[in-house]
Amino acid sequence: QVQLVESGGGLVQAGGSLRLSCAASGRTFSSYGMGWFRQAPGKEREFVAAISRIGGSTYYAGSVKGRSTISRDNAKNTLLLQMNSLKSEDTAVYYCAARPTSYSALYYREADYDYWGQGTQVTVSS
Repeated sequence: QVQLVESGGGLVQAGGSLRLSCAASGRTFSSYGMGWFRQAPGKEREFVAAISRIGGSTYYAGSVKGRSTISRDNAKNTLLLQMNSLKSEDTAVYYCAARPTSYSALYYREADYDYWGQGTQVTVSS
């Protein structure tokens, strides 16, 4: 089992940047495929980005591709999401998620993930 705690959200102007962090408990962080999702007010939660358990592969939603970078530091049990050129439509609660796996696969569906953090609010002002 793993516990996830997000941080790094806040209020930023359009065009600005934020780096979200997700701290994971436990000693087997490298056994989890990881992902970021977000949920805007009145909308369903949607996929943002995913990274394989060792970090060799990444995958992005079209809405953030080219503006965001997902990365992980398995030695520090940390997942990161660097977001640049932020837009008002990026306003949402951002969640990190974990899926135990022995494969270097990427997962982009909510149902693929077993563990979720509590979320961190990102607000982009225009």
